[in-house]
Amino acid sequence: MALLNDILNLDLTGITDKITAEYIWIGGSGMDLRSKARTLNGPVTSPEELPKWNYDGSSTDQAPGTDSEVILYPQAIFKDPFRRGNNILVMCDAYTPAGEPIPTNHRFKAAEIFSHPAVVAEVPWYGIEQEYTLLQKSVKWPYGWPVGGFPGPQGPYYCGIGADKAYGRNIVDAHYKACLYSGINISGINGEVMPAQWEFQVGPAVGISAADQVWVARYILERITEIEGVVVSFDPKPIAGDWNGAGAHTNYSTQSMREDGGFEVIKKAIEKLGLRHKEHISAYGQGNERRLTGRHETADIHTFSWGVANRGASVRVGRDTQKDGKGYFEDRRPASNMDPYIVTSMIAETTILWKP
Repeated sequence: MALLNDILNLDLTGITDKITAEYIWIGGSGMDLRSKARTLNGPVTSPEELPKWNYDGSSTDQAPGTDSEVILYPQAIFKDPFRRGNNILVMCDAYTPAGEPIPTNHRFKAAEIFSHPAVVAEVPWYGIEQEYTLLQKSVKWPYGWPVGGFPGPQGPYYCGIGADKAYGRNIVDAHYKACLYSGINISGINGEVMPAQWEFQVGPAVGISAADQVWVARYILERITEIEGVVVSFDPKPIAGDWNGAGAHTNYSTQSMREDGGFEVIKKAIEKLGLRHKEHISAYGQGNERRLTGRHETADIHTFSWGVANRGASVRVGRDTQKDGKGYFEDRRPASNMDPYIVTSMIAETTILWKP
């Protein structure tokens, strides 16, 4: 093992100018991240410098076996915390050989929305709170929990410390550092209400960049848990009963909301979100009905509500925003397994482009 680690940690600086580019894409389920590597002449500073590539879409449930080639378009690059040096991670989206986005390519539509002049002018900012649960690999039961049993009830675990309250902190801290190394604007981490559940926050980030960063942060997390032999779950309610679910609360503001008088703009935006509540809920993640029950700091999935400092509402406005008369709001409805391309662009479309 020591020899293998020595080889894995070989420093190729000064040995070769070639780099490794790890191409990342989203598979057919909408949550299964895939990746493969290729050697390129480096260094690379922009996705436009990278070649398109292809993969077997019949093996990812994205193309038939008789016409299986899917083309990867590089869209964003990040430093690779695993190989380090000039090596990079490349976030891609997927197209047919004819250049049409495949049905599961939600980035393409998001890019159209974020490139609309009215959206560009509003400079939409996002801060996404990604919750997740660590599971034991062999039994798919929360990490640190007694197999087939339960820890003590919720209460001491949120932002808790200690071996009996914080399960998997080394994984979480490794992920934190790896994201910072990669250039992801990760703004914090914390332990969540259910033990073995954690959260990281990405943002503020503008437009589609926020979604790219969340996807790559998810990728890095899955790679780290792979090394540790632990499974990461983005299920919105991994354990039934009196346990909190997992969400991806999405904080949002526009230029108009951040300026004086912005609170009135915020209230009008929230009103629009309420009018399209069912449409948003249908796009905010699978299994969300198991989480949005009106309990455990959630609003009921069938009812739209908002309030100041109210974590039991669909949309929460911070007290500072109310006090300052400008700022941002938090959409608390998205599930932990939401697609950030869909959620971020849908919020922008509803609040900026949609006319009731």
